[in-house]
Amino acid sequence: MTKEEELVIKVTKEIVVKFIEIGRLSPTSFDDVWNQVHRTVASSIVPASETQGSK
Repeated sequence: MTKEEELVIKVTKEIVVKFIEIGRLSPTSFDDVWNQVHRTVASSIVPASETQGSK
């Protein structure tokens, strides 16, 4: 697992935990919400190789 993949999972977990804490997420919708958040976070992270190449 790359650093970027680990970061995506950690950020997704934190967001989903916050949704649970504020009551915006129920057990029945967990799978859908996790997938949506994970997809959004993953698409927003730029791989390190791309940022290093532009310096």
